Amino acid sequence: MELRCEGCAGCCVDWRPLAPEAAGSDRAGDRPPLDDVYGLAPLTRDEVAAFLDDGLGDALVPRLFEPAERDATVSIDGVEVAAARDRPVFVVGLRKPPKPVAPIGTDERRWLDACVFLDPATLQCRIHGGDLYPRTCSTYPGHNLELGAKTECERVEDGGGGDRLLDDEVPDDLPAPAFGPQALGSTVFGYPDPDDLDGVVDRIRTDSLTADDRARFVGAAVGSRPGSLSVDRDRMAEARARARDADSWAGRAIREWTERASADGDPVALDSDDREHLVRELEDDAGAPGTPGWE
Repeated sequence: MELRCEGCAGCCVDWRPLAPEAAGSDRAGDRPPLDDVYGLAPLTRDEVAAFLDDGLGDALVPRLFEPAERDATVSIDGVEVAAARDRPVFVVGLRKPPKPVAPIGTDERRWLDACVFLDPATLQCRIHGGDLYPRTCSTYPGHNLELGAKTECERVEDGGGGDRLLDDEVPDDLPAPAFGPQALGSTVFGYPDPDDLDGVVDRIRTDSLTADDRARFVGAAVGSRPGSLSVDRDRMAEARARARDADSWAGRAIREWTERASADGDPVALDSDDREHLVRELEDDAGAPGTPGWE
């Protein structure tokens, strides 16, 4: 599997506003997510805990699902959500605020939702190859290739982004998929107290989750036991408090970018100097790790 990622960011950016006919979707399948975040990368329990340990609990966001036909369900705010027994199931991923980016060879920067760790100036991941780099990201698009599913690399090519997927051989060391039978308690979690989630469905759908909302799910993920629905209550409570109190460069940048952004896909009304200054001010000078450069 060989990729050409320079100048792309196709798997890190929601580029539906640029090329809706070419962009893929993770809305398909038996259990569509309740939110409209594009390309959310699910994290393992240990990865969620690692982000929390690094003070980045405010960079995480939960995802709940509509039920498939024969799924167990739980009612939250009058909405039936997919459940395992009496617990709504969820995953945790990285937040995607609007950023001024020009991915896949476009000439004009636009406001597009992008991974919190994507540097909008270099289109590189700030945690690539580091201890926090998620398994889902490091193995992409291996599982797509294994299943014969279209990759974001190919969608970028279809959208005029040049050659991106240079070798489509599936890696020999590809880990188990995030949603396989082994996922319960490791990537797919059950929230133990659904009665505490009043208002959450509406806030997920309107992209208005509070810090406490997000912290509840982060806590439950960290407190989960792999292979089961059981949750260590003490571990959950401690992780929830740390996530709620997190105040990282990433969380602050999300707030600042969101306040400055206009509608999805709108051109960025900043000249290059002002834009680069903003990236330095909101991310680099605020503590964001640098990017490694292209080989």
